[in-house]
Formats: sequence, structure tokens, C-alpha cells
Amino acid sequence: MLIPWWCCSSSSSLLLLLTVVAVFATVHGTVTYDGRSLIIDGQRRILFSGSIHYPRSTPEMWPDLIVKAKEGGLDVIQTYVFWNLHEPQQGQYNFNGRNDLVRFIKEIQAQGLYVTLRIGPYIEAECTYGGLPLWLHDIPGIIFRTDNNQYKFHMERFAAKIVNMMKSANLFASQGGPIILSQIENEYGNVQKAYHEQGSSYIRWAAQMAVDLQTGVPWVMCKQDDAPDPMINACNSMKCGTAFKGPNSPNKPSIWTENWTSFYQAFGEKAYIRTAEDIAYNVALFIAKKGSYVNYYMYHGGTNFERLAAAYILTAYYDEAPLDEYGLVRQPKWGHLKELHDAVKSCSDTLLYGTQSIITLGAEQQAYVFRRSPEECAAFLENSGREQAIVQFQNIPYVLPRSSISILPDCKVVAFNSAMVSTENKARMRAMIPQIRFNTVEKWKVYTEAIPNFDDTTLRENKLLDQISTVKDTSDYLWYTFRFNDDSAIVQSSLSVSSQGHVLHAFVDGVLVGSAHGMRNSRSFVTECNVNLTKGMNVSLLSATVGLPSSGAYLEHRIAGLRSVTVQGRDFSNQAWGYQVGLQGEKLQIYTDIGSSKVQWGSFQSSEKPLTWYQTTFDAPAGNDPVVLNLGSMGKGQAWVNGQGIGRYWLSFHTANGDPSQKWYHIPRSFLKSTGNLLVLFEEETGNPLEITLDTVIYK
Repeated sequence: MLIPWWCCSSSSSLLLLLTVVAVFATVHGTVTYDGRSLIIDGQRRILFSGSIHYPRSTPEMWPDLIVKAKEGGLDVIQTYVFWNLHEPQQGQYNFNGRNDLVRFIKEIQAQGLYVTLRIGPYIEAECTYGGLPLWLHDIPGIIFRTDNNQYKFHMERFAAKIVNMMKSANLFASQGGPIILSQIENEYGNVQKAYHEQGSSYIRWAAQMAVDLQTGVPWVMCKQDDAPDPMINACNSMKCGTAFKGPNSPNKPSIWTENWTSFYQAFGEKAYIRTAEDIAYNVALFIAKKGSYVNYYMYHGGTNFERLAAAYILTAYYDEAPLDEYGLVRQPKWGHLKELHDAVKSCSDTLLYGTQSIITLGAEQQAYVFRRSPEECAAFLENSGREQAIVQFQNIPYVLPRSSISILPDCKVVAFNSAMVSTENKARMRAMIPQIRFNTVEKWKVYTEAIPNFDDTTLRENKLLDQISTVKDTSDYLWYTFRFNDDSAIVQSSLSVSSQGHVLHAFVDGVLVGSAHGMRNSRSFVTECNVNLTKGMNVSLLSATVGLPSSGAYLEHRIAGLRSVTVQGRDFSNQAWGYQVGLQGEKLQIYTDIGSSKVQWGSFQSSEKPLTWYQTTFDAPAGNDPVVLNLGSMGKGQAWVNGQGIGRYWLSFHTANGDPSQKWYHIPRSFLKSTGNLLVLFEEETGNPLEITLDTVIYK
């Protein structure tokens, strides 16, 4: 008899075959591991985890996100710890609001899930400066992430602070809390060779330092094949079923800390779409090869509020995850993975305690069979080929779609196939519904940012300063100004500015003469413009970063801003320069109710002038649907609602298809009042605010 894979693929049929018992995150004191899995209170566990970063959503969103993760079959929530947010100034800490790590973990605990805490404290995470606070940069003699006493001192101090904070709240599993795993460092294997022997000694030190913190739970290092005992080395990839070399000791389990559900996106780039079928296939293969912990990075990506994003990274983060940027279920990923989790959990004891054998079923087909007893058997039938195949397994024929795995929890009936999405989980279209239009000039007020001249500046140097060292992450902007003092006029001269900015706007006596920008894969660019210069004219160059670099070795040596300036071939780089850090509007915080009153706002006339602040007010849309701001008519800048930054926008930087990378910008409901909400935009270029709309988000 030919048994198609879909005979029992629906969730209702699966429920007739099995009962999945919900296991809550109640730990009575022991989390250990062996060569097969993590062991929680004496029981081996196959665990499905999802990354949700607390600062990329809001406390008001956390419960719903966690509930949806649990309903999707997750056992664990995994998060990084963001050092740059928690200690923005040395010794000054912030654990409030979106940064309330303890509250976030307690929300997870309240839903009966476990936690993996990735302390880092270098995290990358497409977070500005890799999550390191910029003040580290100014410590004399410091070299990040190597056997350097200054860095190790501060790394250990912060790691200990986080661990002690968790202990004080009884959040480690050894205390009855939900934290079952912790991570130290992050993907160090990517850069270790650059540090030579000091890299190896640093990783040994980091491992011992972590163990000495005595959390009572195991530690993990990802992308670290030489992770010292007792650290568990883990895989980060889309295909850890094939890419992972495996644990570096037979006594360690096979763990997958980052299964990328999509990929981060930069301005000017299109979204990376990874299918639910591909994710499910690779997870099933990893489990079939004795993997026991899979984390989806990201399960909910969220929003890079304020200036959190790294260089060129979008404000929306992993919007293609199973829960989209706004926390809404994205099908088919969410539902298809839920069915995968149910199928695996229905035979988890057989997988964990049974004996594995691998049977060849064809040239590109094989069966991973786990047998605990004559009655207990589970099988994963894999077809790695590009064509559908019919295979014989235990004298029964099975249809295997191309590039798929069928899971047979009893070695007989197919409960799940990775390539086939059930009708219940079919994709739905996301729709943005306009609720408010800002389409009349009366709705807007404007304020023009002043362009500083050389004489206006107090910071002076006879050289071009590094923007990162000068601005110290207080702003995206640094003004470079000089006065042209040649005795003779230069008609139609060429002004050439080399920058590692990432954006440059050039002004002569307050008039824009040229702009240019780089891109994520190119660290430098040149702005060329023709200008008429006479003695006494001011040249003002606004350099803008779009986040700071987050990856690579020797991050402390990375620079930004202007590298050289020439006029008609003559180098002006080492003459007298004046500097202004940030914008006047930023210093006055005119995006807040109080700061807004410190400047004289004018009426809206046109949108042709660069460096313009726009202000309006609006009432919150009715209902509970997510709220977004459609900025498709604008150029480049930042946006605030009631004083809270909703991120950078850059609509003028198009993809190869001619579209902006991100058009809608999330305004969490918790940012809003019922009436009189203050919206402020800073527009670097030009745009038309009359076409901005406030929308709500639904799936249909």
C-alpha cells in the first residue's frame, strides 16, 4: 500500500496520534548535560528556543510575544544582554523601561518558559558598536576582545554585575529560576586568528572567568570550536545539520544557538526571504543527527529604536521572523514550525534515549532511525535530492517531496513533512491601513537647523578628527568647518571630500553644493562637487554616521568621518578646522514637549530645504492594531513620537529595484497618548511631509 506523507499531516490528525504534554519552566535546582542533550532535573530534553531581544520591543509587548512563542511550541526564550544600553556612561546604569532585563526574564518565567542569557558582553547583534559602550574606546591602552588587562577588567566587572543581578532575583535554574544556559563572548571564532596567541589565551580566560561566576548552569560559546571545557561549543548558521563540526567533546550536546530565520537587512538592500520549508528541513535534519537544542534567530526581531542599529542596518530588525516586527504572527513560518515542534516532541524520549541507525533508502535518500525498544521507534526520512522520490521503509512505500524530511514518530505514520505547509498555515498578506493623513500645510510646523560657520565653533584642530572618537556616540552628526582664505578667487573649482562617514552633505556659505553616501559593504566614498570659492567663504561639511560598526577584529581602531579634503587638488586636511558635535535641535531636544518650546517654529512653506525639523500632532488610532508611520515621501533622517526615538529612516537610498528598503516605521502603542501626540522629524535631505500617513497593520 502506498502511504502518502500527507495522510496524517494536519494538526487534528496529529492530535489523534499523540498527546503533547506541556512542560513548564519549573526547575528544582539542576541543569547539567551529557553527550546527548541538556539535562533538566534529571531528564534529557530536546528544546526549541527563540530569540527575542527585550530592547527591540517594549515591556507592554513582552507578554504577548512570549505567549505567542509558547503557543508556537517554544520551550526557551534566548536574549543578548546589551552592555551599551545598560552602562551608557561608565558606572552609570540603566535597567529601566525597555532595558528592564529582570522584568523581561520574569515575564518569561511567568509563562513557564526557560531562558538562555547571552551575556557576551560583546554581542554584535547588528547593534551599534557590537553592544559595547563607546566609553571603552577612550580607556588608555585598551584592546577589545583579547588578552588585554584593561578590557578583561571591564568585561569581568560587567559580566559579574549581570550575574549578580540575576542571582539577586533568583533567576538562575540553580535557584529555581528559568535561566538554564548562559553564554560568554560571541562568535569569537570569526576573529580569533587576528589576535594570534593572545586570542587563544583570552578565550581560555573568558571561559574560566565565566565558570568562576558560579551560576550553577552550563555555559555556551557559539562559533567557538575550541571552547574550553566545560563550555559547550555551539553552531550559528542556517544549516547546522550540515555545517556544524559537532561538539568538541563526546560529553557535550549538539547545540544550535542561531538558526537565522531570515537575515539582517541594510539600507539599500532587499529583504532576505527564507522559506518556512527550508527552516523546517534544516531543523529536522539537525534533530535527526542528534541535535537537541535549536534557537531561531530571530523569533521576533522587533525595532531598532533610537540609534541602536549598527552601521547601515535598518530600523526594522528581522521583520521576516515567525513574529514580525510588530509582534504579529507571520505565516507560514509560525504555524509550520509549530507543527514541526509538535512532531518532534511527540517522540522526544525515543530520540533522546533510543539508539540511532542510518539506513540508505536511495542515492539521495536515507532514514535516521531511533529505536528504544521493539515497540518504541521514530524515524526521519530524508530526501536531499531535487526531485520527488518514493522510498521503501520497513516494507512500506513513502512519497518524499524534493528537499524534505518526513517525521514518523512511530516509524509508521508520517506526522510532518518539512516541504508541505498545511492549509491552516498558508501565507497571509500584510496590509497597512491609512488612519490619519498629514496632508495640509496647517498641520505642520518647521524649524531650520543652523549651519555652523568656522567662527561659530569652539572645538578647533589643525587636522581632520575621527568622528567616532569626537562624537562619542552622542549623535550621528559631526560638523567639519573651515574658512577659505586664499587671496584669489577660484572659479568653478573642484571640492573633493573623502569620507568614511557614512553620509556627507557639503555647504558653502550655507548653500548645499553636494551630497554623497557609502553603503554597508564599502567603508569609504568620495564626494565631488564644483564650487565657486572666494576668500572668506565658509565651507561646512556635515558628516553623518548611520550606526557604528559592530563586527570584525580590533573594533576600537575603526574610524569614521572625513579622511581628506582637497580644493582644486590642494590638500586642506591639515589646516585649521572647527567642529560642532551634533545638531542644535538635538542639544535642545526639540523633539520633546519641553524642548520644542525652546525654539521658534515657523509655518510650513515648502519641503525643498535640507536640514529641516518638522513637527505635528495627532491622536492615537482606535483599536489595538499596531501603529506605523508611512514615511515613503521623505528622504533621510530620524523620527520621534512623544520624545521617544522610533529610529532612523532613509527612503532616498533605494534597492536595485528602485524601492526604499523600509517605508513603514513602528510606533508602539505604549508610546502613544489618546490625544495630542507629538511627532517630530529631522530631515537631512528633502521630502514631502504632506504625504506622510499614520497607518495600522493587519493581516488578511
